[in-house]
Formats: sequence, structure tokens, C-alpha cells
Amino acid sequence: MAEIRIRNTNERISGEANVKAFLDKQEVLYEHWNATKLPVELQGKFSLTDEEKSQILATFDEEIRDLASRRGYQTWDIVALSDATPNLDELLKKFEQVHTHTEDEVRAITAGKGIFIIKGTDDVGYFDVELEAGDVISVPEHKPHFFTLMENRQIVAVRLFIETEGWIAHPFEDPTFQKA
Repeated sequence: MAEIRIRNTNERISGEANVKAFLDKQEVLYEHWNATKLPVELQGKFSLTDEEKSQILATFDEEIRDLASRRGYQTWDIVALSDATPNLDELLKKFEQVHTHTEDEVRAITAGKGIFIIKGTDDVGYFDVELEAGDVISVPEHKPHFFTLMENRQIVAVRLFIETEGWIAHPFEDPTFQKA
């Protein structure tokens, strides 16, 4: 279950209802899918074949199509990151810069853990959303944020897009941002 840490106060918010209420105020969509639907052999696997990625998409097909129809997403895929990913550290450097998009950034975590760092309202500042299997988040277009892995450095997520080109980031310079 997702947990939030507000960076400037170190306050933590937990529990699905509390997390959802906080993220709703920040205009960030949060949902939870049943991650135990995933076959056991895929629940801890972070280096996937194309066939295994297709199996994950098929497992969550109903949830993906429901979310896509409600939010206008046109295409989706699977991203799997772990220490087995070639050039992982260089890839993470690309992700770990505050940026925006011209569409929502959506992730449905099916295995592992990850963290979105999001710029909230002025009174909140930046906050971390720590995600694990079953958590679904949609950061709205033009909202400054970035994503990275947690200490286990393993994640599998469904990514949904409106634009068929996929993930396109626009750098966001913010002198108030401090890495934690």
C-alpha cells in the first residue's frame, strides 16, 4: 500500500483512504489493484521476456481497459527495471530529474517498489509517494515530478499513455527542489 512522506515536514501519511484523500487534493489519481492476481512466478521476477510482459498485460487487462476508457489512454506497455537492466544507473539519471509531461504519467505497479517525487501545492512543497505492487498512480500533465527506484532497485509497472510516442519529458528547473 502506498505511503506518502511530505519532504519539508517529514510527516508520513499511510492507509489507502488517507493516501487517496491527500493525493486527490494534489490532483493526483490513486487507485489500488489486486496484485495477487499476478501468477506467483511473476510476482518476484524483474527481468521479463516479451511473453511474460504479455502475460502481465493480459492478467490486468480488465483494469487497464477500465482506466484507459475513463482517462483517454490509448496505448500501454510494461517497464521492468532491476540491477539486471543494462545501464540502469544511466537510465535512472534520466528519470531522476524534475520534469513535466504534456500528458499524465501513469504507473500501475505489478511487482517491486518505486517512488514518485511530486511538487505539491505551495503549502505542501515536494512529497514522496512510495509505491508497491497493486498501487496505481497518475501524475497530471504539467505537474513537476520525477520517478526513481527504492532501495531494492526492482520494479515492474504497466505504463499507460495518451500519445502513441510514449514517455516524453520536459525539464523543469526548480531552485527550491532539494534531493533527499
